[in-house]
Amino acid sequence: MPSLSIPSPVGHLTIEEQDEEIVAISWGNGRAGNGSPLLAEAARQLQAYFDGKLSHFDLPLVPAGSSFEKRVWAAMQQIPYGETRCYGDLAEAIGSAPRAVGGACGHNPIPIVIPCHRVLAKGGIGGYSGSGGLDTKRTLLRLEGALAETS
Repeated sequence: MPSLSIPSPVGHLTIEEQDEEIVAISWGNGRAGNGSPLLAEAARQLQAYFDGKLSHFDLPLVPAGSSFEKRVWAAMQQIPYGETRCYGDLAEAIGSAPRAVGGACGHNPIPIVIPCHRVLAKGGIGGYSGSGGLDTKRTLLRLEGALAETS
């Protein structure tokens, strides 16, 4: 599977593709990959995002997960850059429960691009399963100008 590791303000990220679609972004340096034009474009878009020059990703995404998780991830992608929603808001939108939405957020295989960092607990910032935990979530929210909404 083609992959590409890149540095970022939240640590090294490894982007993976399969059949010309992004299937994962993980923290850390992955195994040496052979790259591809799609991975180069994903890296370019991520860099533009971290530079504050991109607010919407335009990449073919195919995250592996249950049908429920895919519904949650699709709902997360509707949260605009610089805005946040509570787990309960997403749960209501898809007819589920906040705890189940939180579980799906924790299983998101394409973080940042599928913005699980924009989903917060009703009374605070909530959790974050990515490397660096809440520090990473705060960094991403601060980058988007949404940190004030988490106090």
